[in-house]
Amino acid sequence: MNIPSVMGIINVTPDSFSGDGVLSDSDYVARAVAQAEAMAVDGADILDIGGESSRPGAAAVSVNEEIRRVIPVITEIKKKLYSTRIAVDTVKAEVAEKALQAGAAIINDISGLANDARMGKVAARYGAQVVLMHNRAKADSVSHDDKIGGQYDAPSYEDVVADVIRDLKTRIDIALEAGIARNKIILDPGIGFGKTPEQNLALIAQLGKIKALGFPVLIGPSRKSFIGHALGASVEERLEGTAACVTVSVLQGANIIRVHDVKFMARVVKMAAALRDAGH
Repeated sequence: MNIPSVMGIINVTPDSFSGDGVLSDSDYVARAVAQAEAMAVDGADILDIGGESSRPGAAAVSVNEEIRRVIPVITEIKKKLYSTRIAVDTVKAEVAEKALQAGAAIINDISGLANDARMGKVAARYGAQVVLMHNRAKADSVSHDDKIGGQYDAPSYEDVVADVIRDLKTRIDIALEAGIARNKIILDPGIGFGKTPEQNLALIAQLGKIKALGFPVLIGPSRKSFIGHALGASVEERLEGTAACVTVSVLQGANIIRVHDVKFMARVVKMAAALRDAGH
C-alpha cells in the first residue's frame, strides 16, 4: 500500500497561530528535539521546521534571527533522527542554504520562490526538494474573528482551482529555469493563504486536478481557520475537521500531509489510504 508521507510541524516561533511554538521555552532547542522525537515515534516521515510564523498578522523576522532559531534545532534533530527527512519552512535563500548545510533536504517555500530570487539557485545547487506553494495572500490584507482567529483576505479568482493550477504552472517554469530538477518539485495549493473558506474546501475536494499536473502534492489544512468557519470551532477544536480534510486529500491523491497532530493524523492517513486502494 502506498501510504502518503506525514509531515510533522515544528514551529520555532513565539507566535504560531496553533499555539505550539517552542521559542518561548528557555531551552527551545531541547524542547524542539523532544517534540521531533515524539513525532517520529508517532509516525512522522518528515519534520518541517520553521522560524518565522506565517499566521495572518505575524511580525516579520530577520534573516539572522531566523537562522538563530532554526539552525541549532535542525542540527540537533539531525543528530538524533538521522534517517528522518527534514524540511525547512522559509522564504529566505540564506536561511535555506544554512539549513541544507545543517542536514535539511527539503525547502518548503510558502512564496513559491517569489520572495527571494536566489532561492531557486540554492535549491538547485544542493539538489534539494522544493515545495512550491500557491500564495496570493497579502500581509497587509488580514481580517480577524475573536473565535476563528486571523485569516488572509482572498483576492479575486475567476475559478479558484483553475487559477491555482495556472499559477502553479508558472512557479514550476520558474523552478525549472533556476535549474531545479523536475523530480525535485512538490506542489502545494496553499490552503489558507489568500482563499475564502469555500475556496479552500473546493481546492481540497478537487485536489486531484492539481495532482494531474504530474508532481507530488503536499496539503496543509491542519487546524486552519477555514475549518473553524465550517464547524464554528476555535483552533483547539479542529481535530475532527482536520481529519476530514486529510481523508479527502488522501483519496484525491495527496502525497504529503502536513499536520500538527501527528499520531492521530498518521492513523487517519493510513486508513484513508486503505480506503483509497480498496476502490481499485
